[in-house]
Amino acid sequence: QGENLLYCFEVAPAQPALTQVTQCRTEGSTRGLAAVPRLALDVMACEVLRVLQLTDTALVPVSYLVPRKSTQEFHEDLFPDCAGTLPATGAQAWWAGDSQQVGRVSLHPARRSTETFSSPVIACTQLQAADASSTDADADRSGSGYSSPSSLASPGSTATSLSASTGPSSGFASSPSQKSLQSILGPSSRFRHTQGRVLHRDTHLTNLRGLSLTTPGECDGFCTNHQRVALPLLSAGGQIAVLELSKPGRLPDAAMPTIQNGVAVADLSWDPFDPRRLAVAGEDAKIRLWRIPEGGLRETLREPEAVLRGHTEKIYSIRFHPVASDLLVSSSYDMTVRIWELSAGREVLCLQGHTDQIFSLAWSPDGKQLATVSKDSRLRLYEPRRS
Repeated sequence: QGENLLYCFEVAPAQPALTQVTQCRTEGSTRGLAAVPRLALDVMACEVLRVLQLTDTALVPVSYLVPRKSTQEFHEDLFPDCAGTLPATGAQAWWAGDSQQVGRVSLHPARRSTETFSSPVIACTQLQAADASSTDADADRSGSGYSSPSSLASPGSTATSLSASTGPSSGFASSPSQKSLQSILGPSSRFRHTQGRVLHRDTHLTNLRGLSLTTPGECDGFCTNHQRVALPLLSAGGQIAVLELSKPGRLPDAAMPTIQNGVAVADLSWDPFDPRRLAVAGEDAKIRLWRIPEGGLRETLREPEAVLRGHTEKIYSIRFHPVASDLLVSSSYDMTVRIWELSAGREVLCLQGHTDQIFSLAWSPDGKQLATVSKDSRLRLYEPRRS
């Protein structure tokens, strides 16, 4: 954060685990960074990574491409099957021992599945809420929306890509002795010529105003899925702007509809299986679940679908389960880690054992283990179904 140089690394299961591939210089300094899901990549252009850079006044997409002679073909070596968007199991089945993994899907445009998932319990709640709030539609439209001080100039779109020319990531020139070199030093990376560049200004979301300055340093500052981004704002009432990635350009100076969270935002996360559900952790020790209407926000949202209560102090971070639907984990200044079943709106497990502040937490990719890192310099591993 605070720099205008983005570093790209390749992760490998063997040593060296991290190898720098390239670096990209951007116009504006970084306030937050998030990776776009792989299913949103332009695979036919050999785009292997896209990140969204949050600056003071814009959301800037940075694309990483691997040069290939043919950019009209699908390159299987660059794009192996990835995890799909349908959950492998439900919360109750997972607790009962179901360890199925999320199905793999092809990134080939002609083979992609169009199936979608939505929590049935939450969906029913939404229909009831819509009926109850239909008489208040006019009042909602008159909300304050996205309001803040005067507009600031947006950064330019110029950038420089600097491919790493030395070290393990540089690879080797083709020669008869290449195989012998590779047998000694290991195979060269298929990403070694990756180039990062800022996409055209027409793809930027500009004229961002009033971004929150109080989100914790461990928070990414915003979150994204393949459809939209959520940005905490500095305005009173814990407002959150929700912007559609399919509608880039300059945001209007007039007020825009927002989520009125009610309290300052500590962390926020999109449901990996339901692109319209947003979980927001507040400084009042509560987690609120919001459902974004199809097509994006058209009016200010004031009432969440559900509110999760249990923590006694400010929540620090939240993470959705990577395999099972309707499971969320949270950590708090009360030094507990709690797992929630969203379909029932209740806490199902409280993990204790921390003696100091919990900085962050993460699920293992298979969803079986949970790791936390604490101020006491310890990394703790839990198996929630056995703890």
